[in-house]
This record gives sequence, C-alpha cells and structure tokens, in this order.
Amino acid sequence: MGSYKKNAFTYSTIVAMGGFIFGLDAALISGTVKFITKEFGLTDLELGTVVSAPGLGVLLALPLAAHACNSLGRKKTLLIIATLYLVSAITSALAPSYWSLVAARFLGGLAFSSISLASMYIGEIAPPKWRGKLVSMTQINIVIGLSAAYFINYLIIQLLDSDALWISDLGIKEHTWRWMLGSEIIPAFLWMVLLFFIPKSPAWLIYKDRIKEAKHTLQKILPADEISLQIEEMKKSMQNNTEGRSVISQLKEIFSSPMRVTLIIAMTIAIAQQATGINAILFYAPTVFEQLGIGTDAAFMQAIWIGLTSVVFTILGLLLVDRLGRRPLIIWGMTWIILSLGICFYGFKTASYTISKDDISEMSTLSNTERLDEIVNVKYGSDIEFKNALKGALGEVDARNFSGELIQKAADIDAILILIGILSFIAAFHFSVGPVMWVLFSEIFPISIRGIAIPFFTLITSLVSYFVQKFFPWQLGTMGISTTLLFYAIMVGVGLIILYKYLIETKNMTIEEIQLALVSKLKKDK
Repeated sequence: MGSYKKNAFTYSTIVAMGGFIFGLDAALISGTVKFITKEFGLTDLELGTVVSAPGLGVLLALPLAAHACNSLGRKKTLLIIATLYLVSAITSALAPSYWSLVAARFLGGLAFSSISLASMYIGEIAPPKWRGKLVSMTQINIVIGLSAAYFINYLIIQLLDSDALWISDLGIKEHTWRWMLGSEIIPAFLWMVLLFFIPKSPAWLIYKDRIKEAKHTLQKILPADEISLQIEEMKKSMQNNTEGRSVISQLKEIFSSPMRVTLIIAMTIAIAQQATGINAILFYAPTVFEQLGIGTDAAFMQAIWIGLTSVVFTILGLLLVDRLGRRPLIIWGMTWIILSLGICFYGFKTASYTISKDDISEMSTLSNTERLDEIVNVKYGSDIEFKNALKGALGEVDARNFSGELIQKAADIDAILILIGILSFIAAFHFSVGPVMWVLFSEIFPISIRGIAIPFFTLITSLVSYFVQKFFPWQLGTMGISTTLLFYAIMVGVGLIILYKYLIETKNMTIEEIQLALVSKLKKDK
C-alpha cells in the first residue's frame, strides 16, 4: 500500500471513530432502562424522553453543524463534537436527577452530527474507487460501538452477582447504570486526541479558495499526477457557489427543480432508514428480548447477538457495496427487512400469555401476590392484553417493575422464530440501508451544497429516529409489540416503492459523473 493510500485509510479510520463513539453512546442506554426507571420512577413517556434525548439534541445540532463545517471547517467541527461527547459522558454518569440525566444526554445528542460530518469528510478525502468502502467505515464503527455497549452492559450485569470486595468498593451494585454510561469517557477522550492529527478537508480548503493548502493535503492522499485533475473537478462542482451564499439559498437549491430526483432519493432513504424501527430494537434491546419471555439476564445476553450480527453484516455490506452497487443493496435489503419484520409480527401475533398459581408463588420479590389471583389461569391473546391485566391487578408501578419476570413465566411464544426474525432484521439493515445511506449522502450532492445538504437530510433521519425512540415504550404499552413491528414494515414498504422508481446506481462514479446521471434521470422522468 502506497503512502498516500495508507494516509487516506488512516485519516478515514480516525474520523470514522466518531461512529464508534456514537454507537457506544446510543446503545449503552439500553442496559440502563430498568435501573433508571426504578430509581427515578419513570412513566413510559418519561423513559422515552431519557432514551430519545440525544435524538432531540441532534435536531438542534445539525443546522449548527452545517454552518460550522462550512465556516470553521470539517476538522474543527469534529473536534468540538468530540469534546461534547466527552462532557456528556461525564455528566450522564454523575447525573443526580431525572432532568439532569435528560440534559446530559441531550448534550451528547449535540455531538450525534459526527455521523454526517464523518461521512462528509471521508467522502471528500477518499479516491472515487475507495469511497464506498471508506465511507462505510463509519457504519462499521457504529456497529462495533453498539456491540461494545451491549458487551459492557452484559459484563456489568454479571458483576452484580459477585461478592468481590472491589465491586462493593466501586459501588457497581448501587450505581449500575452510572458505570454503564461512564464507560464512554475513555474512548471519547481518545477520539478527541486523535482528531488533532488529521488534515483539513481539501474540498473545504477549495471552498475557501485556499488552493495551495488543498494541494498540500491532496499530496498526502492522491498520486501526484491526479492532484491537478481532482482540484479542477472540485472547482467545477463549485462553479455556482460563492463564499457569501446563505444557508437559505443553498436549501432553495436542494428543493429546486434540477435537484428533484436527488431530493426524492435523499428524503425517502432518510425517512425509510429510521422508519425501519432499527433504533427501537437497538436502544431498547434487552426490553425487546424480555418480550420473548426469556428473562432479564438472557435478554442482556441476546442483545450481544444483535451487536455481533450487526458487525458481521456491516462488514459484508462494506465488502460488497462497490462490487454489487448501491441500488441492489438498497432494494433487496429493504425487501429483506420487510420479510424479517413480518416473521417477528407473526411470532408475536400468535403468542399467548397465561400465569399460573405456581408461577406466582415463585416470585419472592413481589409483595401481596394475591393481587394476581383474578388473572390466574386466564389466557391472554397478546402482550398488550396481558400487560393491561397486570396494570389492573398490580397498579402502574408494580406492573412496570415486574412485567419482565411475569412475561417470562406466562408467555407461550415461539421465541426461536422471533429471535431469528430479529437477527435477520438486524442483518438486513446493516447489510443495506444502514451503511449505504451514508455512502449515497457522500455522493449524490454537488460540493457547492453538500455542507448544508448532508446535515439537512441527516436532520430528517434524526427527526424520524427521535420519534421512534421517544414513542417506542408508549407503543409497547398501548399498541403491543406485534402491531408496532407491522407499522415499521409498512413504512419500509412505502420507501421501497419510491426508491425502486428513482434510485440510480452510483458505484465507481465521480461526484461530477453522478450529478450528470441524476440530471439524465430527471429528463427521462419528465
């Protein structure tokens, strides 16, 4: 590997670490759900607020990030983001109250724009034939971060059964969720340090008319005979751009007639990616697995399988994105997602729930078990019916605190089928729309507006993600798990129909060639 190739790979790897921190930050909360719910006495919507707080933060951050990455540059903006991750991790672990925890996680959400900026930066320093692989490294790091979070949570849960003195001294049993959230501090600090060693984006330098500095950066990542051509192509892409263009004028260009096909592709995939419900599964993984009636410890263990499946299929998607192309991975991947959600829907829809007297007698931690006498040996046809019966018998608080254990005892469910469906869904997402959306975002916008366009459409996908995270506990409590999964499948189906009509293939094309192909697609549709 030549030195310029090694440099491009090294810089991309460092920047893509933002994906790892994102994945870690996002999934660590999944292990804390029961602990913070009990400690702060949270309702379903309050729990959704804690989990979704970063999603709300990123809605504010993305417009600011769009301005910062154009005015301050990609590198400085990434450094600010890394600092926010670090501060959020520290304050989350030390949060003394429910609202301080929400505020600390909201602060972390301000850093979630790292995903869009990472794909932007890598797309601007990567050679065209490597762009798909290098941009997808961000998604690889996200799923590695997710896996690390699930493993950390599982490890901490296992430590709770130990009588070792050091566990007591560190307060792990008393402050379990704080140790989970605090585990992000060290990797966040490491990423912040490493970002000092990356160069400024050559595309941004040309945007600022700092041609000499851009050449210096390009010398590190391209062969000498390709530098002049690359600079000319970047200039051509920005020929309609002026230094003083406002955000509004760039947004108007995104919504203009010549950009109609690009707008449809970007808007559809931005909505469809999160409408799959992926973050409901990832951020509430142990809670989802508890619906299978396998118990808390097993639920944490199964969450690790989600992480491992994510890693394996993201790597597979990375290896094939430049071979098979973006369009086949998106179209067939979304079809696979719909089928997987259908399997889960069927498994939950055919489940039944019956609690026996013997089951109740085994629950030593539940007081006044006679309250359940009225529902003993009554067969309930869905999880929502059973949960409503528990609320009626035990009240809101005890029903919430003991529902996992009671479902484990009462469920008559094909857990293996649903587990296969969930893991198939995770595999399909991370093989297709997970990484490929970011590849498309790094390719389909001209350089003149990409500093606004990528954060804008990331804002759209973040808004959908926020609603999914916010309302998932409420959906479980009011709609039930089967209906919720069916809703996600229908949303993905709508997106699939639109993308089948409009999505073009972009593999092995320069950004300028992609713009010509999109214009050609627009003319054909008229």
